[in-house]
Amino acid sequence: MSEGYEHRPVMLDEIVELFRPVPPGLIVDATVGGGGHARALLEALPQHRLLGLDRDEEALVAAHVTLAGFGNRVTLRRARFDRLKAMVNEGGEQNVTAVLFDVGVSSPQVDHADRGFSYSQDAPLDMRMDRSQSLTAADVVNTYPAARLTQVLHDYGDERFAGRIANAIVATRPLNSTSELVDVIRDAIPAPARRRGGHPAKRTFQALRIEVNNELDVLGPALDQAIDVLVPGGRCAVLAYHSGEDRIVKDRFREAETGGCVCPPGLPCVCGATPKVRLLRRGARKPSAAETASNPRAESARLRAVEKLDAVDAA
Repeated sequence: MSEGYEHRPVMLDEIVELFRPVPPGLIVDATVGGGGHARALLEALPQHRLLGLDRDEEALVAAHVTLAGFGNRVTLRRARFDRLKAMVNEGGEQNVTAVLFDVGVSSPQVDHADRGFSYSQDAPLDMRMDRSQSLTAADVVNTYPAARLTQVLHDYGDERFAGRIANAIVATRPLNSTSELVDVIRDAIPAPARRRGGHPAKRTFQALRIEVNNELDVLGPALDQAIDVLVPGGRCAVLAYHSGEDRIVKDRFREAETGGCVCPPGLPCVCGATPKVRLLRRGARKPSAAETASNPRAESARLRAVEKLDAVDAA
């Protein structure tokens, strides 16, 4: 990893084993980050090539260093993952056999104070994964009406005090730094609630990050694209860390598994739906106790995976 961008890949062994059976071809790492998962996959699957995508320029610089030893087996592109299909088509690729998503914020983004993701370090209110985009956390905090801000905190942060926090933010504007925001959040939450459930600003910061980066809106379309580009026998795996993300993954995979069937459960399908994938496991897989002990940030991870069906299996 490049200096200052060291990220511990979550559920690394599980990801490698999920992709080990796929036929030779192209692996798309839609959130390549510093290249940790990508490096392990390229080492374990020597007949495969890799296309790595990321919207964060600093992550791509790190990935270039991490993956330099694999030469022309690796192509890296700066792109948001809902452009996955366009990036694959641009390369003229017809044999995509695996797609990986590791969604959410990475450890280096949190740990670099100037990025504004952390409630534990003072920094400007930024939170952009792609620093070429215009919308920042400061824009959300200082311009959204109280009702819209409340909805963001409730929907994306599961924040039970969303209304109180939003009203406190509006009353204290302008806010320019993460520490100023943390103080407002802490004062808005009742004292008994502040003493349990972790840092009082955790859910608000999560919600703002998701809003700034439009994370949930682009995830569903990206998953659809991933399934479309896979060849039969290819696999798609997703690591999610937030209930909203995991819900989208679960729903999109269920839709692909049933082909959008609208027939009553338990009865034969007569609506003509054609399944696209099979689930590799019912329910989400979680990190081991040993992994969460050594890497607490892995604790909320949920892994789901599907395998693309061919026409015969689908029928």
